[in-house]
Parts: sequence; C-alpha cells; structure tokens
Amino acid sequence: MTRVCFQLQVDPDRIDEYLRRHAAVWPEMLRELEASGRRNYSLFLRPDGLLIGYYETDSVADSDAHLAASPVAARWERYMADLFVGDGGRADQNATALPEVFHLADQLAQHEGAQP
Repeated sequence: MTRVCFQLQVDPDRIDEYLRRHAAVWPEMLRELEASGRRNYSLFLRPDGLLIGYYETDSVADSDAHLAASPVAARWERYMADLFVGDGGRADQNATALPEVFHLADQLAQHEGAQP
C-alpha cells in the first residue's frame, strides 16, 4: 500500500464555490474514485486556497491510469478546472506530489523488538 499526498492551489476568490461543489460530489465520480483503487481519500483546504489531498492505494500508476481513461473523471475535472490557479489542465494530473518524510507506524515497526 502506498500513501499519496498532493497539493494544488484553489483560486482564493473561488473557495466558496469549491466547497459548494465538493459538498455534493457526483455519485458516479465517487464510484470512479473507489474503482480506481483509492482509499481513505481526504482533501484539506486552507483559507488561502492551498489544497492538500491524501489517499492510499495499492498502485499509484494503476489508479492514475484508471482515472486518466475515465470519461467521468474527465468530465469532473472540466467541471472543476475554473476553480484552480494554474495552466487550466486537469488538476488531478497536475498536482504536486509531496514526499512522505515520516510515518509513525513505519518507525514504530522499525523499533519493534529493538533493545532500549
């Protein structure tokens, strides 16, 4: 399982609209995210528009490929495109991935059985 964290920038003048649209994500888009293999998917938004996303998946490449080929995901990304700062491409394909630098369970597992 891989943990993925990414960031995007929502236009600060469009935050209310971003929140409105995410309060009622299309059911077919929710099913498409699930079918892509993404689990424990969350989005966090700062007041200045910095968006942080997190999900877990067994294969980032397979998940990305599934969504890239999905007409539903393409339609959703077009629907959301006007809310982001940037080149106007698909936000899901232009997000900046953040490297993981610490995970509590991983470090605890390294120390299991270690002598103090």
